[in-house]
Amino acid sequence: MNTNFKASRFSSVDDNTEFRETQPAPPERSIGDIISEANNLSTDQIEQILVYQKDNGVRFGEAAVALGLANTDDVMWALAQQFHYPYASEGKNKLNPELVVGASPFTDQAEAFRSIRSHLIMKVYSSEGPRPALAILSPDSGDGKTYFAANLAVAFSQLPGRTLLIDADMRSPRIHELFDIPSRSGGLSSILSGRTASKVIQSVKELPNLFILPVGPTPPNPLELLERPAFDMLMRELKTKFDRIIIDTPAASHGTDGAVIAARAGAGIIISRQDKSRIASLNHLVKTVQMSSAKLVGAIVNEF
Repeated sequence: MNTNFKASRFSSVDDNTEFRETQPAPPERSIGDIISEANNLSTDQIEQILVYQKDNGVRFGEAAVALGLANTDDVMWALAQQFHYPYASEGKNKLNPELVVGASPFTDQAEAFRSIRSHLIMKVYSSEGPRPALAILSPDSGDGKTYFAANLAVAFSQLPGRTLLIDADMRSPRIHELFDIPSRSGGLSSILSGRTASKVIQSVKELPNLFILPVGPTPPNPLELLERPAFDMLMRELKTKFDRIIIDTPAASHGTDGAVIAARAGAGIIISRQDKSRIASLNHLVKTVQMSSAKLVGAIVNEF
């Protein structure tokens, strides 16, 4: 898969379309306090900003930018902190640029993911009863499946509740690379093979509500591991501990792993790529998933 996948945007397609081509909130902090602390502004610099603010009738952030004591990204980051909207700004950013929802949350790409998130909340997570996990499926490698899964998980993590992103692509995993977390020491494959390591689920420092279950050591028999009862038991347990679960899966061209994962997850969404995905491959994937109890909740067209 092309790792330089930064400019992608996605448009949703209705799932009926045929493929033919708490804790109490902390005390409120002002924007000025947040900017001053983040930029280590001195007392004299703060006074300078306040004088400019009063003389020109502008906000603290605008005054700081005008005086060269902060930049626009600093102001947006401070605003996000005030509204409890987690993301990593430029300069403070330790997130991979591919994670656009967290690294560049005010872009069109990030807004597209938030729109998809809203549709999924209405369609998948609004009803009573057990919530399904969501398997992200695609017919071929390079369709943007991992990029989509990771950014959708980041988008959900910016809401209240706990979001878990599982890397179940035991053929060509990338989630651990995107989030810069160790995988070889333990993960999904370790659990399913009975060699459970401690603390296999890892938190993301920049996104407090997001947790990652990496793939672990790449096994020689991924499909056999997924078909073991242990995977079904694991999914049942995780659904009781997390509000939303997103699962990255191998491309269908590698085998039926994705369909097996979708059956255990309960729901799936298909990613295709404009001018690349073949209709026959998409229809085959749909029919394979429909053989199980999994519900296909929609499809996404990657326009790049």
